[in-house]
Amino acid sequence: MNQVDSERLAAFLESHGFKAVANFKKAGAVIINTCGIRQPAEDRAYGLANQIRKHNPAAKIVIAGCLSRREDVQRRLKGRADIFLPISEMLKLPELLAGEEFNPYFSLEAIRLSQGEKYLGILPKHESRFTAYIPIGNGCNNFCSYCVVPYARGREVYRPAQDIVKEARALVKAGYKEIILVAQNVNSYRDAAGAGGALVDFSRLLERIANIPGKFWIRFSSSHPKDMSDSLIKVIGSSEKICNHLHLAVQSGDNLILKAMNRRYSAAHYKNLIRKVRAVRPDIAITTDVIVGFPGETRRQFGNTVKLFKDIGFSMAYISQYSPRPGTAAYRLADDVAPAEKKRRAYFINEILKKTATDYNERCLGRTVIVLAEGKNKRGQYYGKTGAYQTVLINNPASGRKTNSLKKIDGMFVSVKITKARPFGLEGELIK
Repeated sequence: MNQVDSERLAAFLESHGFKAVANFKKAGAVIINTCGIRQPAEDRAYGLANQIRKHNPAAKIVIAGCLSRREDVQRRLKGRADIFLPISEMLKLPELLAGEEFNPYFSLEAIRLSQGEKYLGILPKHESRFTAYIPIGNGCNNFCSYCVVPYARGREVYRPAQDIVKEARALVKAGYKEIILVAQNVNSYRDAAGAGGALVDFSRLLERIANIPGKFWIRFSSSHPKDMSDSLIKVIGSSEKICNHLHLAVQSGDNLILKAMNRRYSAAHYKNLIRKVRAVRPDIAITTDVIVGFPGETRRQFGNTVKLFKDIGFSMAYISQYSPRPGTAAYRLADDVAPAEKKRRAYFINEILKKTATDYNERCLGRTVIVLAEGKNKRGQYYGKTGAYQTVLINNPASGRKTNSLKKIDGMFVSVKITKARPFGLEGELIK
């Protein structure tokens, strides 16, 4: 979502006469679009602000994004940052850089909810010429006890379905091969002003985009298990344009921890959702997010997460060690799992993930798969991703060398015969 916001912000500033420079030391203004979901991301923002102020003391530093509303962040960066700006207020940035005063709390949440997120309608400056992110909304209503997003981004606001479909259609016409729908919780999407006033939920939105003529892929993120409806699962199984990959955050495999996290589902419910999805897409890749060391998590409760990982067989997971987030409900709880124990649990889960990911990838050995080529690595070898979100290194058997001898294939769908499988990647030979 931060990448989506940055692409729109770049386009907006260029439309107002600003020009991007490659070296921040030569910039008149530097915008740090922050993420505050975990402490390491927050620490990087502080480090960047210090580095910029040291090497370019005359620049105006703008703290945008999720940390901009936090009073403790504003106090910590006082004297180093000049402007604190919620990303939904980016339309005011040219005036602020010109010296106008701005209260970050001026735009009331009620106005935002009634008028929508106007900045999402800005046509972005895409970083890629073949993969495009389309934001379908912003904000979150779930209030998971560990998560700062509802406080940083506000309540859920969604774009009209006709605007989203129009943007997707234009991207396909322009030759984009991969459309990624993004929001804090895509599958809670609602648009009550659809054709004839009919409700458009996420399953119907996804179906409409899949019906756009052309050869392209569709991905979406992030999804919440409580909103994973049967109608959405049916649509996932109905179109080959929808990638063979579902990212569904589980966070824990223990019911008491899930309740403390305010996730509003059980481990059994999650497993049942995966069974339903695999019934319509048997070889689908399931990826997830998990937090280890949540306050009060015992070794036995962690063991339930281990069991769930073994039962599901994830092909990838983003494993986080719990870090308290100011303003959240869990921030008031004792962070009582020692850092060394959190690290041990993360390592243990990752070892299980290596095995299940390897098992999934080894199914591809000897098969020819479609890969969207993305670019070259430092060794000059092309790489790309499958519809199942597997990274593939692409060799050229015709030359007997790596793909630095190939013609330019980035941004193309190519057929690759898989010859090697590793825990988190594949390798194969270009067929066509």
